[in-house]
Amino acid sequence: MGRGVRYAPAGTLPGLLQRGRGLGARMAAENPAAAGDLVHGCIRWDWRWDSVDQRALYLARLVRDLALPLGPVADLLAGDEDTCERATRVLGLLALGGSAEAREELRAYVRDGEHWVAALEEMARRWPVEWWDDLAGTARDRAGRDRDDRWGQPWDRWGPAAPRPVRGPSRPQPLAEVGNAGLLELLADPEEPEERRTAALDVLDDRGPEPGVIPLVPSLGTADGKHLLWPAIGVVEKLGTSAVPAAREWAAVAEPAWLRLLGHNVLAEHGEPEDVPVLVAELERDWVERRWCGPRRTARGLRRFGAGVGDAVSLLRRFWLWTPHSYERASYLEALAAIGPAGLAEVYVECLWDCEDDARLLGIAHAPDGAEVRDRLAYLRGDPMEEPEVRAAAGARLATLTGSP
Repeated sequence: MGRGVRYAPAGTLPGLLQRGRGLGARMAAENPAAAGDLVHGCIRWDWRWDSVDQRALYLARLVRDLALPLGPVADLLAGDEDTCERATRVLGLLALGGSAEAREELRAYVRDGEHWVAALEEMARRWPVEWWDDLAGTARDRAGRDRDDRWGQPWDRWGPAAPRPVRGPSRPQPLAEVGNAGLLELLADPEEPEERRTAALDVLDDRGPEPGVIPLVPSLGTADGKHLLWPAIGVVEKLGTSAVPAAREWAAVAEPAWLRLLGHNVLAEHGEPEDVPVLVAELERDWVERRWCGPRRTARGLRRFGAGVGDAVSLLRRFWLWTPHSYERASYLEALAAIGPAGLAEVYVECLWDCEDDARLLGIAHAPDGAEVRDRLAYLRGDPMEEPEVRAAAGARLATLTGSP
């Protein structure tokens, strides 16, 4: 989703659906006619903040459970590659959920559509083999015309549809034979090009912890100073608690921003109670600047200190309610459960409708017993569109509540 796009307020139905919140699905069920255009709009435009955010199952359920027409979804197959991918995933799930119309729409698209390969591979990934195996002739014919190289399903089942590339041996790391002392010397030399310094860090990242890199960390930025050389992340993570004293200094700098954030990440993972005010201040900075990627690490760090970080409760609740980055949402709830769990019972119930499977798992584990919760657990257990882990967890929790297998 473009970062310049404004999300609707989190307390409104459009804002809830855009964020994949469970409350949005529950509200939509109260007035399906009013929600239909909003649901179709959330498929037409990608409201995910990041590609790891889950939406396909959430939206497919809304289409099915609200009895919305499939036509507006099927029409999106004719869109660009990203739009077609979203429609394919929703239709593929709907077919699993029992929609013969969705199944035939995708099968027809494989015969004539532009982005047919991605659609077919999605079908082969999710569907029973008998639903797509008869398309082998069509696929071989189209693959031959397109002359693309393909492997994986369904191609492995059918045999190569086009020549596969010959893969040579992987290229060795250019500095693989250099010892740690030599790598540190290279990293300390400001005349070394960025490519060589990145390669040195890449080699160190494949080895055990190297404390000698700690004083060099502030110099491990890109040539323009805006970013950290990417292998340094793994190198620093391996240092564990030995990096904490230096991380306190890094977290105190204003610039470069990457160094401050790296310091906060180390403190979140390994810091001590004295570091809590710094972590809370960073979480507040994230909120003020609307930085949705990354606060989950701070939240997980604060969770380690339990009720002793009550100052973070308000911030964590705000992130839970407002973040469009649904991938991070469960981390805020887990932190709240450890720090300030008051009032979370209804939140856990909402999680049973959330777009993210880890949030649904939290709801399954912690939603208080009641008729609505049991009904939803039975729904999740029996939904063929649901992830296997979630179905199993719902079944186990329901058995515990009812005393039956």
